[in-house]
Amino acid sequence: MQKYFLSVAYKGTDYHGWQKQPNAMTVQEEIETALSTLLRMETNILGSGRTDAGVHATNQVFQLEVSDDTNIKEIVYRLNKMLPAAISIRNFQEVTNAAHARFDATMRSYEYHLTSKKNPFEAGMSYLFVQPLNFELMNKAASALKEFTDFESFSRIKTDVNTFNCEIFDAIWKPHDDIWVFHISANRFLRGMVRAVVGTLLEVGLGNITITDFKKIIAAKDRKLAGRSVPAAGLFLTAVTYPDTIYKQNN
Repeated sequence: MQKYFLSVAYKGTDYHGWQKQPNAMTVQEEIETALSTLLRMETNILGSGRTDAGVHATNQVFQLEVSDDTNIKEIVYRLNKMLPAAISIRNFQEVTNAAHARFDATMRSYEYHLTSKKNPFEAGMSYLFVQPLNFELMNKAASALKEFTDFESFSRIKTDVNTFNCEIFDAIWKPHDDIWVFHISANRFLRGMVRAVVGTLLEVGLGNITITDFKKIIAAKDRKLAGRSVPAAGLFLTAVTYPDTIYKQNN
């Protein structure tokens, strides 16, 4: 058997997230259904992690095992022809048999897109927020995220995790034409974390809380003190990073 990591981009608007679940259409199910048809056998894949309903991805990663005589390039080509327009396989790389798409990831990166002007081409792809914001203060607060490791205040209350600890590598707002994009990277994220972080940073930008308040919210480890969860439409999973040693060409 050969194992591959495949990169997939998808528009999550019409999907109930990445992970397969009963009574709801997901991105994983779409891909597995198409692969099962192509390979003429039930085929399961494993993603680097879940994304919630309505969240998009420019670079989600999943693992696929196929027989040694499988032409993976041909499979990817035919798979893209079968998948709906909202899902696209971008590339593939052969990995070692021990490689794991979820557990071997060393960093994940997200973007959150915020726009202050109504734009029909951004509908469902960004959050329309017309109130004026102080992005200088928001960036100072975002930088403070790197001072902490426990982010229970930004986690969904009912979630099954062993730890709320995450290592934040980067967190910054940057302007892109009429859109402000929040870039954040970490070794791992809690469920709902990025949307809760953005919602709380908006409170800083509106002047409703100070940077000191923002730090106190994180230290309190209480989700009820943090800001609201912003809409899923503006969130994108943009990168999943792995050590070079898992790729076959590097072994």
